[in-house]
Amino acid sequence: MERRVIILILDSLGVGTMEDVEEYHPEDLGANTFCHIIDSIPSINIPNMEKLGINNILNHPALTKKEGPLASYGKLNLMHPGADSFEGHNEIMGTKPKKTYRAPFIDNLQHVKRALEVERFKVTIPKQELPYLLVNDRVIVADNIETDYGQIYNVTGPLDEISYEEVLEIGKCVRQNVKVNRVIALGGENVTSEQLQKVVERRDDGLVGVNSPKSNVYKQGYQVRHLGFGISPENQLPMIAVNAGLDVSLIGKMQDVIYCKGASKFPGVDTEQVMKDIISEMDHIKHGLIAATVQETDLAGHAQNPKRYANRIELVDYYLTSLLNKMTDQDLLIMSADHGNDPTIGHNQHTREKTFLLAYQKKAKSAFLDERKTLSDIAATGADFLQLNKPENGTSFLSLMSKP
Repeated sequence: MERRVIILILDSLGVGTMEDVEEYHPEDLGANTFCHIIDSIPSINIPNMEKLGINNILNHPALTKKEGPLASYGKLNLMHPGADSFEGHNEIMGTKPKKTYRAPFIDNLQHVKRALEVERFKVTIPKQELPYLLVNDRVIVADNIETDYGQIYNVTGPLDEISYEEVLEIGKCVRQNVKVNRVIALGGENVTSEQLQKVVERRDDGLVGVNSPKSNVYKQGYQVRHLGFGISPENQLPMIAVNAGLDVSLIGKMQDVIYCKGASKFPGVDTEQVMKDIISEMDHIKHGLIAATVQETDLAGHAQNPKRYANRIELVDYYLTSLLNKMTDQDLLIMSADHGNDPTIGHNQHTREKTFLLAYQKKAKSAFLDERKTLSDIAATGADFLQLNKPENGTSFLSLMSKP
């Protein structure tokens, strides 16, 4: 029987702080992204989400609460520490978060240098006063200076001078020899190794790395792969589906952060385009998985702009009309988020929040799905619905979606 799972993630649309927020992000106390957006913009118009049952989760006076919502509803807790989009998305797709550690690259520089040399790469440290690794005279290995301290290392290459495949091989070697959250292998065209070295900077907190926006690495021929710690794509829902012969489409930010060989990929940040791509793929995929992320919600959170945030949610809701109309009896829609990013909390970083959970299937009645332990329950439920092997992490809630 042909079936489809549609996963729609509204990046950073949290619904209230985790119980452990004081331990991880004490500055997030009181955060509630969705409710505070509605507080700021009480005229927000999201009739489809209301019909699905969003206010059975939010209980906000500006919205209508449905006694018999279309969807099953609940909340999801984050199993990964902090509030990270990459870890959040991989948890959504069925990875059990592993314990990582934070360390500036200088702490691992000599160990990584030796490991690369064992693999017969040429490795130098051009500037002792500004320490980074230069590999094969082209690729820079250093801190990511656009994120939190000690979480990510970048492996940056000029793709006119070296192939992306070689940059990725260097990145994989680095990944195997450090335990930080992420190693990002990236590169762009029309950039030289000399240009990259000229924009290596030391941040106020001591991190040393390429200033990626200044380097122009994003402007032409940009390629990137995020290498997470302890992440096995083979044990995630998209690869499980591909390996079972099903079609998989990854749309928007989802295709940036989830690796799935064999999936169709549709890059894009614009919310309208992401929603149109989902609806278009519903005409092409008859049996498989469509997974998409709306990123502009997160960007509005970083900009501390609740009006823009509300507008992006409204745009998603507008396109939900077409999406819901296209759904058949053999489709399952799951909507959620990956963390919070409360634009009213007083800082512009992610907030450690639970996420909303809406799961709609025409043949199922609405059920209360409770407060669940991990975002991975999304992947587990998707695999259950598609009758696939279980992902590494998560518990299916499909059986709770009572039949009429």
